[in-house]
Amino acid sequence: MIRQPNFITAEMVCAALERVKVKKPNRLYEKIIFDAIHDGKCIEMLHVGSYDNEPSSFAQMDRFAEENGLQRITDWHREIYLTNRTESDKLKTILRYQVN
Repeated sequence: MIRQPNFITAEMVCAALERVKVKKPNRLYEKIIFDAIHDGKCIEMLHVGSYDNEPSSFAQMDRFAEENGLQRITDWHREIYLTNRTESDKLKTILRYQVN
């Protein structure tokens, strides 16, 4: 669920994945897909730190929305985990929710 630049194609991703498979085999590579997600307008933030501290990042996102005349339109959000094998104060998670 990590955004790619518009010039990246499915063919480029497949070719890169094939090279990685040779160097570092892993059965989970078969689950990787290249697709588009159409969430519409969103607010997102990189949260650094423990998952327990995410509410402070959501509060910052909510303030940003209010200051910019945006309103959250869903009760759910996405969490994209960029790291998971590190100390809790160094964890990196992208938080995202839809607005209008």
